Amino acid sequence: MKWIFLLASIVFINFCENKKKPINFTILTNKKVFIPGDTLKISLEKNNHQEFDSISYFKNDKKIDSIHEIGNKLGDKKITVKIFRNNNFREKSINIRVLSSSTPSLFTYKIINEYPHDINSYTQGLEFYDNRLFESIGLRGKSALKEIEFKTGKVIRNLTIDDSYFAEGITLFDKKIYQLTWQSKIGFIYDLESFELIDSFQYGNSIEGWGLCNDGNLIYKSDGTSKIWIIDPNSLKEIDFIQVTTNKSIISKINEMEWINGKIYANTYQFNKDIVLIIDPETGLVEGVVDFNDLKKNLENHPKIDVLNGIAYNKKSKTIFMTGKNWNKLFELQIIEKKNISKQ
Repeated sequence: MKWIFLLASIVFINFCENKKKPINFTILTNKKVFIPGDTLKISLEKNNHQEFDSISYFKNDKKIDSIHEIGNKLGDKKITVKIFRNNNFREKSINIRVLSSSTPSLFTYKIINEYPHDINSYTQGLEFYDNRLFESIGLRGKSALKEIEFKTGKVIRNLTIDDSYFAEGITLFDKKIYQLTWQSKIGFIYDLESFELIDSFQYGNSIEGWGLCNDGNLIYKSDGTSKIWIIDPNSLKEIDFIQVTTNKSIISKINEMEWINGKIYANTYQFNKDIVLIIDPETGLVEGVVDFNDLKKNLENHPKIDVLNGIAYNKKSKTIFMTGKNWNKLFELQIIEKKNISKQ
């Protein structure tokens, strides 16, 4: 009987000690960097040989199995494991990265026309609507919303923005103009014809306001990071995001944007590089890169000249218009894939 009692005591003590032990584990994955079509395999390295009551796996807060097809959406993914044991709970997270399996195509441009542009306009947004050009001007104390006769540069309408705001990108959707502010975490909605302020909206998880575009159903918003946020125009809430990604890295400082034939065209805010990325709005894949680095040589050189920062697609002419901060010209352009240049 003494041996039975002693054995029972040992089991009970071990049970109590095991119950007191903190939940401790390490998340392991078969790789850290994936491409679309890969399979993610999650395993756990258990410390103290603990047994768990339940284990749940998540990718960006969506529940998955421990063996999971990675999917086509690119960028950084947070892998979280949640464990329950003896009424105790613990979760840990690690990051993995999904890069493209293909390299971007390279493009250049051909200038079709040059038009005058206000050299004092710190351009933050540019968009056509029914062959009419609208522009958002930035800087505190100088911010404005304008309708411009694009061939002459004449200002048709001008709305001065309150000095406390630094205006950013615009997009025109459902006969309304949506305009961002930089760091105030608020956007404004105006009537297209009167420029009357009819509503406003707050940012969600996005950090700042940089660029806007729309596909006729959803609004896309950049915030200066690698993320492009997707906004429901009915609720004005950020419902999802993509991360702009190539086969080598994730691209940050996504700025002014335009929706052109099912793709997002976006410039990045870089002082030494004027490029535009052609982005798949479903996955974040950079399908192409347009080199505009020598476009500035066509401008009047002056101390305040700044980066390329205005992309507008005119559906009537089927051409792209571009300008920049304190540029004296608005360019009408044709985009050409570099491998096709010799064929022209």
